[in-house]
Amino acid sequence: MTQITQLLDRGVVTVEGPDRVSFLQGLVSNDVADVAPRRAVWAALLSPQGKWLADFFILTDGERLLLDCERGQAGMLVTRLSRFRLRAQVALRDMSDSHAVGAAWNGVPEAIPGALIAPDPRLPDAGWRIVARGELAGVAADAAAWDRHRLALGLPDGSRDLEPEKTVLLEAGFDELHGVSWSKGCYMGQELTARTKYRGLVKRRLVPVVVARGPLPPTGAPIVSGATEAGTMRSGRGDIGLASLRIEALAGTLRCGDTDLVPRIPGWMTLPA
Repeated sequence: MTQITQLLDRGVVTVEGPDRVSFLQGLVSNDVADVAPRRAVWAALLSPQGKWLADFFILTDGERLLLDCERGQAGMLVTRLSRFRLRAQVALRDMSDSHAVGAAWNGVPEAIPGALIAPDPRLPDAGWRIVARGELAGVAADAAAWDRHRLALGLPDGSRDLEPEKTVLLEAGFDELHGVSWSKGCYMGQELTARTKYRGLVKRRLVPVVVARGPLPPTGAPIVSGATEAGTMRSGRGDIGLASLRIEALAGTLRCGDTDLVPRIPGWMTLPA
């Protein structure tokens, strides 16, 4: 049975105007030209130094681009992206109060009046992204169910899992999860992203961890392997979470306070031999 939930922590930024595609193309990590009705793209905005600032799904209704983003970052995205408008014919607006964002999984959602629906571009099992005007009709699951689903798949959830000005995209799976284009032109932060890939500089990965004993650790709690620093806990729910871990610490049980954690490497993730 298809499960659908409204994600109250997600917002919507619209990008309108004849230059909307070329404007975003030079700023974000993925190929905006690939966006089409019922085809979304997942992309990130980086600092000039190549570190994560925000990520979002880009959908279109044919006349504008809609960014399905973290609600708390919508205003920041409008402000920061607007700095680069120059002579581009674009207008950016935070439409979070008039639009709803949802996720559907375990099946194909039926058409929802007034809503844009597109497959989640990261993984087939991730399901579908939904952006609707007003409240989202047909909600049958709570957001906690979606959270458990995406944690089990190893999918990051914005600033809950990534750190502004610190996280490198390839540490968070943006390569394997189709969040980076290696064939489009330049974009802000591209140099570090490309260097990280082609020089094999990824030292950490964001991976699912399962609680083997003890309570779920809070976000930011330090994780150790023996007496050696291994990483930090990020988001979690119940007995599963995501942790940013050094690659050499991914084998065996880890310790986080009074909790034993076991890494569970998802099948989509590529690690060094």
